[in-house]
Amino acid sequence: MGSRAGRAAEAANDAASRVCDAGPGTAGDISAEGITTDITADVAVIGGGVIGHGIAFEASRAGRSVVLIDDAPGSGASWAAAGMLAPVSELHYQEEQLLELMLESSRLWPGFAAEVDAGAGMDAGAGGTECRAGTGYLTTPTLAVGADAADRRALADLREVQQACGLTVEPVTVREARSREPLLSPGISCAFDIPADHQVDPRLLIARLAGVLGTEGGSLIRRRAAGLLWQDGQVAGVRLAGGGFVRAAETVVANGLGAAGLEELPAGLALPLRPVYGDILRLRVPPHLQPLLTATVRGMVRGVPVYIVPRQDGTVVIGATQREDGPSNPHAVSAGGIYQLLRDAQQLVPAVAELELLEATARARPGTPDNAPLLGRVARPGGGDVPGLIIATGFFRHGVLLTPAAAAVCRQLMDGTPDARWAGFRPDRFSRIPDTSGDSPNKEAA
Repeated sequence: MGSRAGRAAEAANDAASRVCDAGPGTAGDISAEGITTDITADVAVIGGGVIGHGIAFEASRAGRSVVLIDDAPGSGASWAAAGMLAPVSELHYQEEQLLELMLESSRLWPGFAAEVDAGAGMDAGAGGTECRAGTGYLTTPTLAVGADAADRRALADLREVQQACGLTVEPVTVREARSREPLLSPGISCAFDIPADHQVDPRLLIARLAGVLGTEGGSLIRRRAAGLLWQDGQVAGVRLAGGGFVRAAETVVANGLGAAGLEELPAGLALPLRPVYGDILRLRVPPHLQPLLTATVRGMVRGVPVYIVPRQDGTVVIGATQREDGPSNPHAVSAGGIYQLLRDAQQLVPAVAELELLEATARARPGTPDNAPLLGRVARPGGGDVPGLIIATGFFRHGVLLTPAAAAVCRQLMDGTPDARWAGFRPDRFSRIPDTSGDSPNKEAA
């Protein structure tokens, strides 16, 4: 294929193939040619997860040159994510302030997926209205089910909160639920249809974004970002571990938990990120059981949440553990977590016992004190914001869902047209910026 669309499709397909065959270390390979350790771009994005890739894609789409900086792109929380786009199911008590941002991002998802597919030279309508296979984006509704009477009451109580927020959650009979998903246990106590909750495959998404960025001339530097580069009182790029710089008009810090460890952050800025670990399983469905499910099932089993997400390749993802135990090995999988996931998933779909276990993965998601993201610019001493710097981290459970919104917010900030609706997510809301005049002490380029 000689056309630009053809080259994009080849790049995206190659990236997708390598991410599936070789593991997370190859995710997001954009370009290996012409990369030095001292380059210049319009935008430098620190962090090669789904958020970083989404922001880089949006900046590139706006005509900006982009450099993505990550020593192991796609290998963090994005590698383990199930990819549920669930603004309704993910509404938690006392987190209603997040709802508007989640709903906005959910609204953006169809167009975002179509743009990624179009950039990769794919037919955005492939698979009809329900599926864009390039990213694994599916608009099939989610089914929420409960295992016993207490779970039924808990889901009914949550539905009242969801309905009070204007969200649609409709009860269906167990018989109807089993007609839609025949392998559901006949013993479930209740079922609710959630039409607005969809899904995407984060690994495919990152691979597609990587391929598109490569075709658009974006660059990947497989190095760790050591700190920010300052010049004349503003952030002027990134200092790389081991030497060298990326000089940029705008620098976006989107490297999850690693953001707080960057050197030369603005004076007084606190990024209170905590690791929240989750175990997730991937299993292959044998031919005689396919499809195990046609849509995501989010269950409650004795008060404990569990989800089963079907993929188009004949596998399923099972997850929902959450722990803050801080293991010495951050990628260590909990034996108890695996047991709990398999036990509870089998309670809802007994045929899970017949699946082939392919992978058990654990990753830490970046949480914040209010479980809302750190997204926006940072105040500087003397007033105004630090020029050239945007923070985009702390997305916790919502990283994949909020990718289009985060990308749009960052683009608006770069364009100088910030949306006042998202001011409550400023990354300096937990900080005490010194009440002094003059430039930041971090003002000279190395």
